Parts: sequence; C-alpha cells; structure tokens
Amino acid sequence: MARLVFGMNVSLDGYVDHMRFAPSPRLFRHFIDEARAQAGSLYGRRIYELMRYWDEDQADWDADRQAFAAAWRKQPKWVVSRSLQSVGPNASLIKDDLAGAIRQLKAERGGEIEVAGPDLARSLTELGLIDEYRMYVHPVVLGHGTPYFAGPRPPLRLVAHDRVDEDVLRLVYVPA
Repeated sequence: MARLVFGMNVSLDGYVDHMRFAPSPRLFRHFIDEARAQAGSLYGRRIYELMRYWDEDQADWDADRQAFAAAWRKQPKWVVSRSLQSVGPNASLIKDDLAGAIRQLKAERGGEIEVAGPDLARSLTELGLIDEYRMYVHPVVLGHGTPYFAGPRPPLRLVAHDRVDEDVLRLVYVPA
C-alpha cells in the first residue's frame, strides 16, 4: 500500500513560497534523491502547472536541474482538477470522487507518493489520507503568504527530525 507524504519548504512562521526562498544546492540534491525514490506525485492544478516547467529541458540547466527533471519526468503524476481538460506526459487527471480515487491509488501502488501543494494537502488531511508530513524549515520569516497548513492543523506526532542542510531542519510528523 502506498503512503501519501506531504512535504514542502516552509518558513519559520509557517509559510510556503518557492519564489521568496529556494533550496540550497545540497538541499536540492536531497530533493533529487527523493524524486528518484518516489512512486509518484499527486498535484493540485496550480502546483502541477508550476511543475510543468520540468517537462522541457532548458539550455541554462546545470547537472542537478537536469537530474531533477529526469526523475520528475520518469515518475507517474496524478493531477486533481475540475478545470483542466488534459495533462502532460506521464500524468493522469482526477476530476471526481477525490476520496475514492486516492484510496484506490494507495491500494494499488506501493512506496511513497508525494503530495504537492497546501490546498490539496488540506483536502486529503480532511479525508484522513495523508500518512506523513515533512516540513523543511528554513531560517526565513515571511510574515504572510500561503500557509503550510491551508486548514486547521491536524493532531500530529513528531517521529523524526534531522538537519538536511546547514540551516534547514526536516521535521517529520504523522497523524496522532
């Protein structure tokens, strides 16, 4: 059975914003390794549209960006959207019955499936379908923006913590 893992970079005050702070080269390599090991990724429309950037090679990419793109392209992707009519390569569209579709996905697959985006994570949290939350805490204070938890924070239990980069901690929680 697959496990759904919601993990994102987050500021000290709980916000996610890939445009205001980015992973260091070391942390980016960590994310490459994670992408290689994942059984797939589950996206909401907005995050999926941002991630489509990795579908086509860019002339200025270094080896790490090329490696991430290759890992991202290889894995299956599921996109939850009522407005999209189609999705790109190696992706499937989930339009209806989110709970049923995700329960079926978890039952049919093994390994970790990344959940990307706070809004989708909120819906899956409300359905009790997320198995693990990974917060990559950066020493940045944003003061506003998109919160990591888009809805009420579920009861959680800390199961692991480690330093993934010089100034980034990974906190791993499971539903309590």
